[in-house]
Amino acid sequence: MNDLKIPVGISDFAKIQNYGYYYVDKTGLIADLLEKETAEVTLITRPRRFGKTMGMSMLANFFDIRKDSKAMFEGLEISKNAALCSEWMNQWPVLFLTFKDVDGLTFASAKEMLLNRIAAIYNDHSYLLEGTRVQENDRKVFERLADEVSGSPTDAMLKTSIVLLMRLMRNHYGKPVILLIDEYDVPIAKASAKGYYPEMLEVIKGLMSTALKDNDALRFAVITGCLRIAKESIFTGTNNFVSDTISSSHLNEYFGFTQEDVDQILKDADCLEYAADIKNWYDGYHFGDLDVYCPWDVMNYLRDLQRNPKAKPASYWKNTSDNSIIRSFIDYAGRSISRKLETLLSGGYILQKIEENLTYDYLHSSEENLWSILYLTGYLTQVREEDLPDPLPEKMSALMIPNAEVQEIFETTIQKWFDESAQTWNRKILFDAVWSGKAEALTEQMNKLLRKTISYHDYKEDFYHAFLAGIFAGAGYEVDSNKEHGEGRSDVVVLDPEGDRVAIFEAKYSRTQDAMPKDCAAALQQIEDRQYAKEFEDDYDSVLCYGIAFYKKRCLVRMK
Repeated sequence: MNDLKIPVGISDFAKIQNYGYYYVDKTGLIADLLEKETAEVTLITRPRRFGKTMGMSMLANFFDIRKDSKAMFEGLEISKNAALCSEWMNQWPVLFLTFKDVDGLTFASAKEMLLNRIAAIYNDHSYLLEGTRVQENDRKVFERLADEVSGSPTDAMLKTSIVLLMRLMRNHYGKPVILLIDEYDVPIAKASAKGYYPEMLEVIKGLMSTALKDNDALRFAVITGCLRIAKESIFTGTNNFVSDTISSSHLNEYFGFTQEDVDQILKDADCLEYAADIKNWYDGYHFGDLDVYCPWDVMNYLRDLQRNPKAKPASYWKNTSDNSIIRSFIDYAGRSISRKLETLLSGGYILQKIEENLTYDYLHSSEENLWSILYLTGYLTQVREEDLPDPLPEKMSALMIPNAEVQEIFETTIQKWFDESAQTWNRKILFDAVWSGKAEALTEQMNKLLRKTISYHDYKEDFYHAFLAGIFAGAGYEVDSNKEHGEGRSDVVVLDPEGDRVAIFEAKYSRTQDAMPKDCAAALQQIEDRQYAKEFEDDYDSVLCYGIAFYKKRCLVRMK
């Protein structure tokens, strides 16, 4: 492989350009915003790790009047548009701030984080206090907002902090300000999860409405986030407002990697042989009319391949959050949701109405909202209409899991949910049946548990192995799954050292319900032929051997 300098975790455009990191040219976004998106306020929503912060950093470096960015953009697509560069490059005051780190267990701690962000941006623009053009009252407010230790600004000062800074910048430069706000909805999302949503909403709403509504210091604004929060909730009174979501078809090539991008990356890295794995794991997102890859995953995998050419694809995306959206969805699940999840996990699609105008306090208020969240945050994507056998009903979307990585996230989250849920279920009758050799009672109890599960892998062996192991997890037993015993590997072995007993389970997946008795017998014969029990006979008084046949959400247990 060619040794590319992969910028994993770096979203600062200037750093990438100045230090020679590999960059996929997305500067066409600048021209599209200026020539096609004529709105005063543009909201761009994409899932996390699709290059939003990098895009905003690139915009800031291009427009900011305090920078000299010509060398950074030399040779990039935007540099070919000489007239646009002459009019816009480093010609405008820019206020660029991000809310991605505004978080806290309480409103007070989150508000403190927000004040620190505001203080940092005020200190960055401390030159505005030089000279005598600043009114005394504005100077006092500025100094209080800039002092993160003892300034103690009022709530009103906080809510009007952005518009005040923009007004001072406009007065200083004699030009209106380009406002760039990255991850605008993070504080509200965190507040919703931690119980102080109304308080944080009031603050963010105040910041946004004063900065965006009837503000003559505003040239235009670009805002990014994960969700398009309902206009009446955040962007109250904002006129000339447009949003570009994953259902739109305007700016999609600038957030994520297109197939053309990935082909060029693999060519530059001299690793075209990995194209199929990368496509299977990280492609599949349908944004508007475009198919895109998750750039975070592609770059992480390339970095790992440079270190180890035998590296397998991994779930890099899941490590950037706790995937609590899926978990809360599963906890909410009724039978309707469970059936739809099983359809998705078996490679199918579901029909669902998508609501893109949401408020965080109502995300879990309906099944429709929950499916919408999974779609808007990148856990599901739309099926192309041309790939469907029938026309879509009006206002409905066909949703599917985009790729192998997200499939794995669903599966591991469901497995963790089952392991934790199983510990709360009454398993005493089941355990008694195991240790007393009552196969019929064990069959009855396992069937009851199977009906509570959400299956994946289309009911294949991995699902049933995980189901068996999960039943006994956290109940004080030692559980070996697919470990070498005798002359082969038994599926699950449950050891109870205190009770001086062992239970060996060999599971078979039946292709039909009628085949279950025969498969049970085959499982028991395998235990006998491969001598799975032999190594335990000297150490335990009781060794019980069970053959189990599974068919969908049915099982049959037989004992040797």
